[in-house]
Amino acid sequence: MTFQDPLLLLLIPLVLVGGYCLRKRKIKANLAFSTDRLLKGVKPSLKVLLSKNVYLLRIIALCLIAVALARPQEPLEESKIETEGIDIVLALDVSTSMLAEDFTLRGKRVNRLDAVKDVVQKFIQGRENDRIGLVAFAARAYTVSPLTLDYNWLLQNLERVKIGMIEDGTAIGLGLASSLNRLKDTKAKSKVVILLTDGRNNAGDISPSLAAEAACSLGIKVYTIGAGTKGLAPYPARDFFGNKVYQSIKIDIDEDTLIDIAAKTGAKYFRATDTKSLREIYSEIDEMEKTPVEEKGYLEYKELFSRFLGIALALILLEVGLSNTILGRIP
Repeated sequence: MTFQDPLLLLLIPLVLVGGYCLRKRKIKANLAFSTDRLLKGVKPSLKVLLSKNVYLLRIIALCLIAVALARPQEPLEESKIETEGIDIVLALDVSTSMLAEDFTLRGKRVNRLDAVKDVVQKFIQGRENDRIGLVAFAARAYTVSPLTLDYNWLLQNLERVKIGMIEDGTAIGLGLASSLNRLKDTKAKSKVVILLTDGRNNAGDISPSLAAEAACSLGIKVYTIGAGTKGLAPYPARDFFGNKVYQSIKIDIDEDTLIDIAAKTGAKYFRATDTKSLREIYSEIDEMEKTPVEEKGYLEYKELFSRFLGIALALILLEVGLSNTILGRIP
């Protein structure tokens, strides 16, 4: 038997102390006698003893009420709980091309990385039993956070991800290889990389194709996301007076490579052209990657408070009935 609110059991000692004080309290007699010498040899009858101690029924009843308030529960037969837990690494491109401001957040124009971070934050907050890691890549890869269940700490590290934190370039193969390195030795049955980029592989000494083959051999799925509008994108710059202006530039995404990576690992390629589509992509991946894990535990409990409360009320009624009938005392 367990208790939902065990702190309420502390009321029981208070009730017992109150009962003890009540027992010790001296009650002044209504009739005074000069001596009790003649009554010393007379033994009290059972009725007299019960009459003196009938208050104990109320003490017991109050203790039972305290137990009922603590909500005693009895676990039912062992049930099975299904939880979902997989290992996920989020690989984010932080090259300078991610500065292009072709996404919006809450009605304001923002660059690609800020939009991605906002969506990734909600993706992380939506998971419960998954270990999630974070890798940023540009000309080289950098592990921002290893696999963890501490989502608050993970989100703090996500805030640290900035464009310019790594020398410029787009090493897709190296970013994927670094993500695989975080997953290859874990014991999770399901392992996933979600790789987002807006360019072509132009740095690093590992090709995306080779990294994809490694992911396939390790049994790791790699979902790829190409971020950015098709055609020209507004890219921020400064004019002669230091004012912010925009230049229309074309940032080419190597969709064929991203499609090939996803296909080799049994995953899927997505194209995000705005914030809405980006949210939908992460939501779709979130729904697809849920692996049930069966655990044993107790979910259902039988409430027992009514039993204790019923006995307590019965004792109170019994005490009141006896005190006013056969155990009644003359004032």
